[in-house]
Amino acid sequence: MKHVPCEYIVWNGLPIIRKGIAVCMINGYGLSQKETAEKLGLSPATVSQYLSGKRGKINVTDKAISKEINKSAEKIIQQGDEILVSETCRLCKIFTSRNLFPLGIKG
Repeated sequence: MKHVPCEYIVWNGLPIIRKGIAVCMINGYGLSQKETAEKLGLSPATVSQYLSGKRGKINVTDKAISKEINKSAEKIIQQGDEILVSETCRLCKIFTSRNLFPLGIKG
């Protein structure tokens, strides 16, 4: 069965984006796992799974992408859930435009 690109991104890309933001919030901004979960609308267990590598198993190594993730994390910390969706979509567009999601999916 064929899957539409957005379905692939929900299952595979979104965890990579969320993991990147969560790690940045914790390691870069000193938020706790609980605070990070609240900012991202996730459970603390989900954040723990991102940190342990059980979810979002792929790590972002591209420095330009890491910088964009950092920008998003900072905006989400400052503005809360008002900006969460737009920043997640912004990062997804960057990932897809640079063909960073497997299978050649482009936005």
